[in-house]
Amino acid sequence: MLAAILSLGGIGLIAAIILGLAAKKFAVEVDPRELALLDALPGANCGACGYPGCSGFARALAEGRADPADCTPGGKETVAEIARILGVAATSPEPRIAVVLCQGDRNRAADKYRYLGIEDCNAAQKLAEGPKQCPGGCLGLGSCRRVCPFGAIEITPAGLAVISRELCTGCTKCVAVCPREVIRMTPAAAEVHVLCNSHDKGAVVRKYCSIGCIACHICHKAAPQAYVIEDFLARVDYAQGAAAAAAVDKCPTKCIRDFARGYPEGCTFGGGACAAPSDVAA
Repeated sequence: MLAAILSLGGIGLIAAIILGLAAKKFAVEVDPRELALLDALPGANCGACGYPGCSGFARALAEGRADPADCTPGGKETVAEIARILGVAATSPEPRIAVVLCQGDRNRAADKYRYLGIEDCNAAQKLAEGPKQCPGGCLGLGSCRRVCPFGAIEITPAGLAVISRELCTGCTKCVAVCPREVIRMTPAAAEVHVLCNSHDKGAVVRKYCSIGCIACHICHKAAPQAYVIEDFLARVDYAQGAAAAAAVDKCPTKCIRDFARGYPEGCTFGGGACAAPSDVAA
């Protein structure tokens, strides 16, 4: 019995020595700044920086291959901490968040056929360019919601994607997955947006959507510097957007939304402050 115990103990001791020597021989030296950077990052592994995860981004930062400002979900505080660790000046770009430029849910926008396929916008888009008559409207099948690592997107009961202005970090993953390019990055400070993505003429838009832009130019007349009409679609010139709110009540189709007054109807964001277009324009 004693011999067996001594034998097993000896084998264990020898194995431990071998493993210890192997660990020392094959150890990979890690830049201590890389570990500090990894601790400073939010740990979301969202890929917004262009790297597979936070560890890859931390390594790239330590090796001088990445810009501290590329971590948009981390915000100014994270960028400042990264810059402090690297000993460089912190430069934070203007915060941007994603907005769905559409309010055409099933109650307001017409379908051209009934889609019964898998719940995926890209799959639906491949079938006769999507079930909605509007060529640029939100399909509402939740592809953007599924890729959002921050729970910032929900699909309303009427089939419209809505992005929380409080939860969005500007990682752009939803923008990349949307097959209709209806999600756009906008300045976080801008609260007034034209929520339409159709470039069809007004008479055509009226046939398939009750809340689309008809390029009537009324917004441009109300706030000339804040709106631009291009290819039959109005958009806010965010560089001159301070006066954009002046046109919200004048828009005849209510396609201009001021998020300070509430989110699109049906969503749960904003603490129950979601408003119907008629309420927005009241």
